[in-house]
Amino acid sequence: MNRQRWSVLGDAWRTQLWPVPSLCIAVAVALGVALPRLDARLDDNLPDSVTAYLFSGGPEAARTVLSAVAGSLITVTSLTFSLTVVTLQLASSQFSPRLLRTFNRDRVVHVSLGLLLATFTYALTVLRTVRASLSEQTAFVPQISVTVAFFLALVSVLTLVVFLAHLSRQIRVEWIMRQVHAETDATIRRVLDDDTRAATTATAAPPTAPEHAELLCAGGSGFLNAVDERALLAAAVDNQAVVLVDRLPGDSLVAGTPIARAWPVDGSSVLPESSRAALATCVHRAVRTGFERTAAQDVAFGLRQLVDVVVKALSPGVNDPTTAVHGLGHVAVLMCELAGRDLGSRLLCDDDGHVRLILRRPGFAELLELAVAQPRRYGTTDPVVLSRLATLLREVAWSAAGPAQHAAVAGQLERLVDTAAHQDFDTDDNELLRAEFQRVRHALTGRWPRDGSAS
Repeated sequence: MNRQRWSVLGDAWRTQLWPVPSLCIAVAVALGVALPRLDARLDDNLPDSVTAYLFSGGPEAARTVLSAVAGSLITVTSLTFSLTVVTLQLASSQFSPRLLRTFNRDRVVHVSLGLLLATFTYALTVLRTVRASLSEQTAFVPQISVTVAFFLALVSVLTLVVFLAHLSRQIRVEWIMRQVHAETDATIRRVLDDDTRAATTATAAPPTAPEHAELLCAGGSGFLNAVDERALLAAAVDNQAVVLVDRLPGDSLVAGTPIARAWPVDGSSVLPESSRAALATCVHRAVRTGFERTAAQDVAFGLRQLVDVVVKALSPGVNDPTTAVHGLGHVAVLMCELAGRDLGSRLLCDDDGHVRLILRRPGFAELLELAVAQPRRYGTTDPVVLSRLATLLREVAWSAAGPAQHAAVAGQLERLVDTAAHQDFDTDDNELLRAEFQRVRHALTGRWPRDGSAS
């Protein structure tokens, strides 16, 4: 299984709340069955130096302890789950619904819920083994097992404290943006630095699909989450074809609509019917869709999340331009990281160096449009937001590589200048913005004047 497939499966696994708690419950059941059996063999043979630290009560005391642990832990678990749901609701309404994946993949939440449920399950499982002395049976108190239950209860209390402290930090917008930033940075490094780029020539222009290219349709509806590149490349080689997937990761697909084109590699006009059918089947299997966007191969998704936070902060119902400015700071860092990368279509070649698979990826201009367009539109009336957008363009201009990226920054600058020109700002605000715009122009020419100087 290749690296990209592992990244898709890993992302799907990490964003589910149930796997870690389910695993913890299974371990708790196994431990609750195994430890009492170990107790039955060892309790009478343990030295006094060991038994002094173990539970020493009778059957009724053991049942009381285990019942108290189980009853209290299920209550604490309910509280923890309720707080998690409230946090998810707050993140969805206050920041963006697309941030819920960031909370769902939080390991502290997973481990906390898992430990609390495991302790409850373990206490119930051990409780069934405690028996009092009757005429037909002797009393049995699993000392080690009850002691472990007591220890797990203490750990669960500490876990609750850690969870509450973590939750109070997690709902802060600065922490949320930091998490999105870190995830997006990891996606950039994973997707754009993939080893399979050894077969990609950075300077090559992607082939253009001819008019007679066969249309290949999506097999399912939803967001395009991932493409199995190796499977598609192998199918293209086997069928002597070139395949172009012309939908971007994160695009919404509709089953039965075209998402790819294929044509013969030798330039002939028609693909054989058998090849077309084989490629159509491969596209159905290789293109993975889901009901929500993921960061598995979608470089733009993190920018979308951060821009959502910025736009939400600029809405009249929230009116928090400071958060918008902080969000644009994270966007600027990511755009500067992307500026030095090989963006645009991804070309995969066969062993002879011929391009066989073209995968559309967002280019620098598209990503910059995503980063700037909506904040500019919704922050039109705030000179502080427009100033931060100008600073963002200045930082990106300094990091940009090549005339195409400089042209994209210059185009966004002209639109920003035009937006500011139509606003009724006072003289000081207009002077501030003019100075910021001039600094962007300097950065485009490789100059960085000192602060306070626009010359």
